[in-house]
Amino acid sequence: MPLFGNTASVSTARADLDRTVATMDLRLRKNPADQAAAFRLADALLRQTRVTGNAGLAMRAEDVLLGVLKADPLSYNARRMLGAVYLSQHRFRDAIREAERCRTVRTNDAWVYGVLGDAHVELGEYPEAFAAFDRMTSLRPNAASYDRAAYARELQGDLDGAITLMRMATDATSAQDPESLAWHHAQLGHLYFELGRLAEARREYAHADYAFPGHPFATEGLARVRAAEGDYAGALTIVTAELAATPTPAAAALAGDLLTALGRPDEAERQYRLAEAAWKTDAPDPSRLARFLAERGRHLDEAATIAGRAEADRRDIFTEDALAWAYFQSGQIEKARAAADRALRTGTRDRAILYHAAAISRASGHPVEARRRVEQALGGSPHFDLVEAPAATALLRSLDTRPR
Repeated sequence: MPLFGNTASVSTARADLDRTVATMDLRLRKNPADQAAAFRLADALLRQTRVTGNAGLAMRAEDVLLGVLKADPLSYNARRMLGAVYLSQHRFRDAIREAERCRTVRTNDAWVYGVLGDAHVELGEYPEAFAAFDRMTSLRPNAASYDRAAYARELQGDLDGAITLMRMATDATSAQDPESLAWHHAQLGHLYFELGRLAEARREYAHADYAFPGHPFATEGLARVRAAEGDYAGALTIVTAELAATPTPAAAALAGDLLTALGRPDEAERQYRLAEAAWKTDAPDPSRLARFLAERGRHLDEAATIAGRAEADRRDIFTEDALAWAYFQSGQIEKARAAADRALRTGTRDRAILYHAAAISRASGHPVEARRRVEQALGGSPHFDLVEAPAATALLRSLDTRPR
């Protein structure tokens, strides 16, 4: 989810973020009571976390804010920013706790409702999340509230409405905030990609890369567009450059998929192992790890165990989908069907979720439902994913050959 805007009205270009960190760090060493420097440092560190994938930077931001609270336990601004830090660390219950504490002090702070909504979304508590986003928008209609409203629309399957709101968010973002501007354009690229509108997706990803060169959401998006067009070598060139600059597990997984498509399995396996290790240790994300393993048929018993543990903490549709697919791949069809139904509960049009649900429908004896869902998964975008799209196409062909 997005950050909360350029609080200091200082450029967030990559070099300027580095400069802000160094300058604010020096100010704090000279004067540990300088709260303004602490807040600017924490904001810059959170942005660097997003563009580098270095989870240690978010931990450093937490330390900075806890230092402020140790000296001044009543610091409202430290607590409200701490909520955003906890979101970055996937500590969603902690984020809610800090936001609720802030809400008892200031009931009309839009930032607080953004933290609450983001945390509830990640936990799969959608009614609470959407109510918080509505409240945020009514209090302060700006880029931060528009993009959350856009995400709510996307989760509910209204991609056209999501594009309209994300465009409003992009237009409301300051040119002084190129990191956020890149994030918004990349989100537009994602929405167009989901609709199969590759030329528009490429345009938005390219705009994101122009605003903030090397932003990982931009470069991975451009690589996915190339891959969807069949240019696997070109896509791999983009991802390889990203891995050299800012390695992330998502980029390693994509590199592995591209190498597999290019017939280079040994190199692909090395990238898959890097992605798996990173999602376990460097940037822990059990939900994404379980989905990654299940989609590629790796360590299926472990995938189901990881997904089950993740679902005990959070029940968002992507975690439910990871659990469903892990169950399916390990032959637990009834459990898979129940989890797939939960993954579809918001009305999402996520193509991977729809394909997984289709395969599970077929395995559980519902071919008509399976056909409807797999056609939705492939509709307008038959190359939506290097792994899942070919499998979805094969499923549709197998349904076409079944007696009716």
